[in-house]
Amino acid sequence: MTAAPQAPAAALRRIAFLLERAREPSYRVKAFRTAATVIAGLDAAELDRRIRTRTLKDLTGIGDKTAAVVLEAHRGEVPDYLAKLEDRYAELAPLADDAAALRAALRGDLHTHSDWSDGGSPIREMAEAAITIGHEYLALTDHSPQLTVANGLTAARLERQLDEVAALNEELAPFRILTGIECDILVSGELDQTDELLGRLDVVVASVHSELRAPRAQMTERMLAAVENPHTDVLGHCTGRLLVEREQAGGKRQRPRPESEFDADTVFRACVEHGTAVEINSRPERLDPPRRLLTRAEELGCDFSIDTDAHAPGQLDWQDAGCVRAVECGVAVERVLNTRTADELLA
Repeated sequence: MTAAPQAPAAALRRIAFLLERAREPSYRVKAFRTAATVIAGLDAAELDRRIRTRTLKDLTGIGDKTAAVVLEAHRGEVPDYLAKLEDRYAELAPLADDAAALRAALRGDLHTHSDWSDGGSPIREMAEAAITIGHEYLALTDHSPQLTVANGLTAARLERQLDEVAALNEELAPFRILTGIECDILVSGELDQTDELLGRLDVVVASVHSELRAPRAQMTERMLAAVENPHTDVLGHCTGRLLVEREQAGGKRQRPRPESEFDADTVFRACVEHGTAVEINSRPERLDPPRRLLTRAEELGCDFSIDTDAHAPGQLDWQDAGCVRAVECGVAVERVLNTRTADELLA
């Protein structure tokens, strides 16, 4: 792919986006996002002066590689490193017709994270990346309090986040950030946030993150309680499996794990009865539910949400994988909630 010249900060962000989409280590991504923030904070005269006096690298957050990108972009060129990444990562394998049609029908993503919990980027950067790839809306679903390893949001922090989202929505309209949460399903089956706050949110994704090896009957009852909760909109990554090792917040590694055991027919029938969508999680290490369960959920009449569970802007482009699996398992476009407009979705 041939990249077009762009401003230095935009070139740095594009590099970070491509690295994120390719699941490169977070430290590499962070260097370019940090540099983009530094450069974006300079006015044109100061950037010119830094380049003329060769003092770019005196700025905290600017190193050899990021300085080279800035210099090349400032000259109106496509930075060499960006061109290489575009060639290596930008051209994704083309989707088959049905999957491509489903992907084109998606208007947004109902499961994403920011640096308010365990994501790597501010809300604004997530929203701006979503706009770039053609989304009309993005549900911000940072973690709930119990998931302390992911810096879950207390009620007070969630209140502050709602204020920030409201301000950003005024700036970014007609694009819309939907307020939300990925709420832990506690061992009791209760949701890990107050009813009052859950009632104020646009999207509640309910997920199991603890006691994943609980007995089948116990896990089934736990999931049923969450699915039947009137606040729950989406049942997130229902088996909790991890196919490959993944990087967590702080650079820690999480090992692969098997599926949780539960009575899928009972849970999926409850989803149909209570209007709770089953998430098709597109993260490469999850791809949850497995095909056999996704097919069964479709047969039982469930609605679905094809989400990325993105923790960084570049990961918002992972919906292709969910679309492929949805088509393979017979999921019709009209059964996917995020093919609807934001107003239709909320209604």
